[in-house]
Amino acid sequence: MSPIEAEKLDQRVRVLVVEDHPIVRHGLKMLIQNQPDLAVVGGAESIADGVEQAAQLRPQVVVVDLTLPDGSGLDLIQKLHAEQPALPILALSMHDELSYGERALRAGAKGYVMKREAMDKLLTAIRSVLAGNMFLSEKLAAHLAEKVISRPVGLLDNLSDREFEIFCLLAEGLGPTEIGRKLGRSTRTIEAHRGNIKDKLGLKSGTELTRFIAQWAMRHL
Repeated sequence: MSPIEAEKLDQRVRVLVVEDHPIVRHGLKMLIQNQPDLAVVGGAESIADGVEQAAQLRPQVVVVDLTLPDGSGLDLIQKLHAEQPALPILALSMHDELSYGERALRAGAKGYVMKREAMDKLLTAIRSVLAGNMFLSEKLAAHLAEKVISRPVGLLDNLSDREFEIFCLLAEGLGPTEIGRKLGRSTRTIEAHRGNIKDKLGLKSGTELTRFIAQWAMRHL
């Protein structure tokens, strides 16, 4: 690399991408890297890897997938926000934005991009949060405004981020054993979380919880 090329690279905004699927991660990196003002300095595939690379590489913006092999991307967003409060973080997810968007923002994200829209909106979202703005779809912004203005706190707001993650996986049709395998936790631990979810929702039995989850899934998935 020539001195001039190195100088141009130094002037580009440093972006860290945290995504566990190699093909998706490569696609995101290529999309970002092709921009004259952006440079991908790292590609992490887990929470632990993301924390380490963020500390070492000092990115100026981080894109975080919410589904990671060693936990929820919400956990990573919280860790990064706690360590570097001024660091802009974008949540990237295949999950419905009305379900996860608010939690991502509460964790410290400055924006939320659906994976299916990443090719069209990710670059705009990156530049938006770098400019100090939030990046939300019209749908999510309207939902949050309506909630603030007219809606009382919902039952699901009482769930912790981990409980909400497990609730959503249950809504997708996964059983405790499958969820435990996906999150790297024992089936007993998932069952304990399931019991806590039932109690926090004020439900009396596993059957009532199953019915509640099914009704929620019909509206949100």
